[in-house]
Amino acid sequence: MRLLAVSKTKPAADVRAAVAAGQRAFGENYVQEGVDKIAALGSAGLEWHFIGPLQSNKTRPVAETFDWVHGIERLKIAERLSAQRKPDLPPLNVCIQVNVSGEASKSGVAPGELPALAQAVAALPQLRLRGLMCIPEPSDDENLVRSRFATLRRLRDALVTDGMTLDTLSMGMSHDLEAAIAEGATIVRVGTAIFGERQLPPHQDGTAQH
Repeated sequence: MRLLAVSKTKPAADVRAAVAAGQRAFGENYVQEGVDKIAALGSAGLEWHFIGPLQSNKTRPVAETFDWVHGIERLKIAERLSAQRKPDLPPLNVCIQVNVSGEASKSGVAPGELPALAQAVAALPQLRLRGLMCIPEPSDDENLVRSRFATLRRLRDALVTDGMTLDTLSMGMSHDLEAAIAEGATIVRVGTAIFGERQLPPHQDGTAQH
């Protein structure tokens, strides 16, 4: 299981402190903020994950700069990322976001639409489909939360049974990481528990904050 330190809205100095403590993987929600932070800190020895919702007009800097994208939910976004990934870079690692709670307001592909999207994304030349991601609805019912994470695990396992090579379950944040780990998370996305409460972002990308 790997810890992804969610550094969105936090200054580069805070990230440097985390690097000094041994952390190497960082998650950003806002495109320009993330690009600026990568420019300030460099990519040598660090791994940068884009974990926010991604608009089609923001794909190029993400494709050119980040190592991972966690929130693929439309083929159009994946196609743009593949086309805009420079050929001298390794394939961009991606996860498909699944709406495991069925909320109308929640991002992610419906479970029934996942197999077709996964096959299409996996076929794109400059991407490497690594697995699935979810953000369940907040709940104090641990059994409910665990059931959401278990759903994502079963969906991943079904794709593997069908012949896909997937090794990643990106699930769990500061408030529910124990339940996610219990259900097989391979990446947990933790911000508040590492960096403290986040401030308003220094610049918005027109995307909703999770």
